[in-house]
Amino acid sequence: MNYELNDLMKNADIVRFVKSKRMAWLGHVMWMEGKRIPKRVLEWKPTGRRNRGKPTKRWNEDIEENIQIMGIRGWRKLCKERAEWKKITVKDKTHRGL
Repeated sequence: MNYELNDLMKNADIVRFVKSKRMAWLGHVMWMEGKRIPKRVLEWKPTGRRNRGKPTKRWNEDIEENIQIMGIRGWRKLCKERAEWKKITVKDKTHRGL
């Protein structure tokens, strides 16, 4: 029920909460070794062609769009610094544009 979600989330905006968790997960995956499957999937470049029509967004594209909206530059370097990335994920929870 919605009231249960509100109690659980302490009335936080669920969309912002999920987006901030995705940002945290991105940082977590970027810290992984190159052999791990989540890291390989994140860095994988699909080959071939997409179907006709409006292309669906990939997870990477959506995350990069959110990073661009927040005005963050050089996010791949910032991911390597845990303290800086933590600040970004906290800022992400309250960002109005997302």
